[in-house]
Amino acid sequence: MTADITRVPNKRFPAKSSVATYRLPGGGGFLWAVAVSPDRTQDIRVQTLGALGVIDTYLKEAGLDRTRIVKAEIIVTDHDNKPAFDEAWATWMPAGHGPVRSFVQSVMPEGDLIEIIITAALPA
Repeated sequence: MTADITRVPNKRFPAKSSVATYRLPGGGGFLWAVAVSPDRTQDIRVQTLGALGVIDTYLKEAGLDRTRIVKAEIIVTDHDNKPAFDEAWATWMPAGHGPVRSFVQSVMPEGDLIEIIITAALPA
């Protein structure tokens, strides 16, 4: 294990990480995280809020908040769900702190309607 890189194994798939952080020499660095909703039986709105809640937990554990997110990649099973996602995102993300964001459609595991991948900046 590299001392400047920390990885948190995924609970469902221990061979991959849910969160990774890299600390730059002298301070700062990055956090990368991926989240899906804990409840895969709900609609896109509820799954979005669930995944965002998981992201909040990862940020809090790292001593960060939503304003530190610099990039978000949103993967969904149906691009037509973008308006419902945008509504949930707009209530979650603090005004003026929206990161660079992409929104793409892909095939995902049964029940998953959304996956969110973020990059956040660690303070110096």
